[in-house]
Amino acid sequence: MKNLRHAMIKEIIAQEVIETQEDLADALRAQDIQVTQATVSRDIKELMLIKVPIGDGRYRYAAPLKENVIFTQDRVKRLFMDTVTSVDMSENIVVVKTLPGSANTVAAALDHANWEEIIGTVAGDDNIIVVVKPKAAATKVRARIEDLMSDLPVPKRKGAKEQ
Repeated sequence: MKNLRHAMIKEIIAQEVIETQEDLADALRAQDIQVTQATVSRDIKELMLIKVPIGDGRYRYAAPLKENVIFTQDRVKRLFMDTVTSVDMSENIVVVKTLPGSANTVAAALDHANWEEIIGTVAGDDNIIVVVKPKAAATKVRARIEDLMSDLPVPKRKGAKEQ
């Protein structure tokens, strides 16, 4: 059932402008696939759907390009500079605030960064909770995010090839 639902979601977002999880749930129900909002939310994360601008300040769900293209170092830097508005922390929790509709994409970038200190992320529309372990590493994670938000170039890693 999950594979069928995922295939249907890909087809729906390719053919229709789907702006919200509720729009997607309604489109699935129109295809006789009964879903809850929680299921749709999980499916969006599992399929790594992204929101792309469609004009007039509106966004729609879209399938991602190849993962290695979406999350190149330069693209992540641009994403954070363009969409992250602030970052704060308390204990082992880092809170990242974004422009509306951007939190899922930023959280996906953090998830795919494979920073060993990040256990996981939870994204809303414009806020992300980043759970960090150990607690002392939260300062380091916050500093990395602040570096990505700045307009200074990203330092090249040793042995990294030019992209």
